[in-house]
Amino acid sequence: MIDVLVVGGGPTGLMLACELRLHGVEVVVLERLTAPTGESRGQGLHARSVEVMDQRGLLERFRAVSSEYRVGGLFGGVMADWPEGMDTAHPYGLATPQPVTERLLAERAEELGVNLQRGREVVGLTQDEEGVEVELADGSRLRARWLVGCDGGRSTVRRLAGVAFPGEPATVETLLGQMSATEDPERIAEVVARVRRTQVRFGLQPEGDGQYRVVVPADGVSEDRAAPTLEEFRRQLRAVAGTDFGVHSPRWLSRFGDATRQAERYRVGRVLLAGDAAHIHPPTGGQGLNLGVQDAFNLGWKLAAEVNGWAPADLLDSYHAERHPVGASVLDNTRAQITLIGTEPGPTALRALLTRLMDVPEVNRHITGVITALDIRYDFGEGPDRLGRHQRDVALADGRLYDRMHTGRGLLLDRTGRLSADGWSDRVDLVVDPCPELPAPTVLLRPDGHVAWLGDSQAELTTALTRWFGAPQPADLL
Repeated sequence: MIDVLVVGGGPTGLMLACELRLHGVEVVVLERLTAPTGESRGQGLHARSVEVMDQRGLLERFRAVSSEYRVGGLFGGVMADWPEGMDTAHPYGLATPQPVTERLLAERAEELGVNLQRGREVVGLTQDEEGVEVELADGSRLRARWLVGCDGGRSTVRRLAGVAFPGEPATVETLLGQMSATEDPERIAEVVARVRRTQVRFGLQPEGDGQYRVVVPADGVSEDRAAPTLEEFRRQLRAVAGTDFGVHSPRWLSRFGDATRQAERYRVGRVLLAGDAAHIHPPTGGQGLNLGVQDAFNLGWKLAAEVNGWAPADLLDSYHAERHPVGASVLDNTRAQITLIGTEPGPTALRALLTRLMDVPEVNRHITGVITALDIRYDFGEGPDRLGRHQRDVALADGRLYDRMHTGRGLLLDRTGRLSADGWSDRVDLVVDPCPELPAPTVLLRPDGHVAWLGDSQAELTTALTRWFGAPQPADLL
């Protein structure tokens, strides 16, 4: 029996597969498409996702093919300078087209031994107390101990598992595509700047080789969500900008709406959901790909712990408990952003007000933290403010913190030299270091880099280790 079936080979599914393989879990990824689409809906990594890639030793791969940007806000078309005082050693984002992100994660998955099978469509699903069986479109069947649906907003896994997906249907729709244009680049930039003063859902962004990423409001909401035609793009460009810029030779064309929905449950028995299968929302703020990757980062080590037999009783359920509120928060902020980018007098006035408010450092920091996910604090109960938050990278006497997290294990950072993780050495690494940047004498980090405990009491540490990493190994206690 396979340990874990991951349905969907996009960024979320690939990131999850990589996380599972770090812990020796057998993973098969089933991707419906025979080859990557080349569509680039996600445009990059926000600061928290940059941290995630650094924690797993992947950051330099991304930096080699990405450009860095430092923009604060990014809320409803409102931008500001990157604010001072953000809690990260990576105060920037990376402009990385989604196909590049998928390629890099697929390469890493192959290195780790992930079995990625393309052209494999799931059409049926049943589960019992011991595992999950799926039926594929070709009539074959596979059985696994666990299954995770990472198969997008129209998730087959979510439907077959009977998970409700409440929310609001689309009220507006936007066309998105990549194509060439014959108009002079300077003229294009001039028209785009003029139109975007009032219409934020519009733009032609140069992508090199004479290609542009084109965004333009659609004429109403389609019923079948079929891919738009080039003529539809030309018609809408003329309606909004007064010219179609001579667009031609599209590489891909798509549409998206402002529908906002979230799965009621992220886990049903041995079936879990992550990424767009668990939540859909407008792409305002560029949060979708990041949210999915971070779902996978939260789930991977917990599911691996379950497979490997050391997970505490409620560890896997903490995935829903922690990530469902995060998803709900993203849905709410994208609802607000959709209101802000409207062309009516009210939204226009609100956008002007927020633009002025972004000059206030505290406002800029708050909005930037929301969009980049640097503000997330999981509820671990009462404790210091750092409890439940991500730990930024810090310099150690020998290297730096994130270099010690590439294996996906827990980490105990002790600057006292007095505390011990004996009994958990198969799951938690101990680093004794006088690092002055630590927020407490001793800090226990989960594999996802969130602070699980901080203090200087061995008894409290033992309780925290047991809570997050299960019972100690008897052999280590001898």
